[in-house]
Amino acid sequence: MTLRKLQVTKRMKQIMAGYYLMGHQAEDVAWVTSGAPVEILYSMDVYPAYPENHGALIGATKMGSHFSEFAERRGYSRDLCSYARSDLGCIFANRSPIGGLPKPKFLFACNNICNTVVKWYEVVSKIFKVPVFVLDVPFVRKDLKESYINYVEDQIYEFIQFTEKITQKKFSDENFRKTLKKSLKAVRLYSEILKMGKHKPSPITCFDAFINMAPIVCLRGTDYAISFYKEMRDEVLNRIKNNEAAVEDEKLRLLWDNIPIWYRLGWLADFFASRNVCLVADTYTNAWTSFLTRRKDVRGLAEIYTVIYLNIGIERMAEFINKLSEEYDADGIVMHSNRSCKRYSFGQYEIQKMIKIPSVVIDADMTDQRSFSEAQVETRLEAFLEMLT
Repeated sequence: MTLRKLQVTKRMKQIMAGYYLMGHQAEDVAWVTSGAPVEILYSMDVYPAYPENHGALIGATKMGSHFSEFAERRGYSRDLCSYARSDLGCIFANRSPIGGLPKPKFLFACNNICNTVVKWYEVVSKIFKVPVFVLDVPFVRKDLKESYINYVEDQIYEFIQFTEKITQKKFSDENFRKTLKKSLKAVRLYSEILKMGKHKPSPITCFDAFINMAPIVCLRGTDYAISFYKEMRDEVLNRIKNNEAAVEDEKLRLLWDNIPIWYRLGWLADFFASRNVCLVADTYTNAWTSFLTRRKDVRGLAEIYTVIYLNIGIERMAEFINKLSEEYDADGIVMHSNRSCKRYSFGQYEIQKMIKIPSVVIDADMTDQRSFSEAQVETRLEAFLEMLT
């Protein structure tokens, strides 16, 4: 059985190639974490470069272990995030599979999805001798409190002043509202696409979502993301119209939890497709669909970035997974116990007890191939699929 791939992916690669090229031509560049409010930067004509996305690309080229070793030889532990190690390794090696990231004028780290970024960006700050702004977001264990939003909102205004001082550019409320409107439009399009996985048979897999998620991360707030996801939506809608399944003769429908195993995406996609199994949704890309708000102002932005998926308690995570399983009529879930991402992986065994569908845990790493055992993963998945059937 074969997996039907989306043609729009070719367009995505062209867009992202242009995105990286723009970075090397930009006057003002900020390195930014994936969970940070990038809308502020785009509204002020500051180019955002994403070390995490760069790390994922390194993983996809199967060079994560190679570049991680450059950082490890400098004393960075293998227990650290492989995105951080591979990115730092590229700096120390002075090379990269895609030519590297443009030199930053400043750094913008937000700890709503990861605490490692704070220390990671402190290191980069020392390397490039540039300032770093850390946006500290309270952890939302249960209910979102007004005091949390107030705290984040105040910091965003501080960040605006920080950016104005460094770039000598004035923040425009009009430009910001336009940028936020574009961001929300792109997110709604991406959300609409992901929801199409509810159709039977599913026209897409989570692997399609993984491969084509770069614009929603890096280009959120631009026309590029909107035009791309319109094109992707139309292709997926056409599949539904023609009753074309992503996985031929779909027999089982599964969910995926955690960051993808970038260097094994193709292997995993073929493994499941050859067994008539479709991974119809995942917690990782669906986290971006939470970027929806009625407020088109800084306070609305503060709320969005405070209740992001990895900044909530495991009870709320379990509720989210149960909701996904019902909406997508999933038979089970594959949980990637990711050696690199402690924030995502801690609590998975507790979440297993709270969710309503069968689950299996596989051990790996998002970027570092040394933490992947094909035989072990295949054995666990085969046993899990046999149990479901």
